[in-house]
Amino acid sequence: MMTDALPPILVAEDEAMLRVLAVEMLEDAGFKVFEAGDGVEALELLKANPQITLLVSDIKMPRMDGYALVTAGLVFRPELKVLLMTGYAEDPPPQFVKLRDIQILRKPFNLERLCTLATEMTA
Repeated sequence: MMTDALPPILVAEDEAMLRVLAVEMLEDAGFKVFEAGDGVEALELLKANPQITLLVSDIKMPRMDGYALVTAGLVFRPELKVLLMTGYAEDPPPQFVKLRDIQILRKPFNLERLCTLATEMTA
């Protein structure tokens, strides 16, 4: 494991296998990673850990989807950077993207691409 020089990030993904792989890759890249299985859990982690600088979230999740999670999170963490993952072709609603610069990562994706984007977005 590398040093804790990189800022903490949060991965919210309901698909357990993808979440585990993404977390492992990001940790290997040097990030401290918090993980959540849905948007409700992720929002609780965001509130409890103000040091998280990047939210990596699936869009389609149970209990609270990625859009609702980001909207709620930005209320109390306006500086939060966001990377949304989706297996669907449609783009986010235009009013949502206007909130800020939100990156979209289409599934299936290369896990190295995830690490590269996370590194760029937290630099």
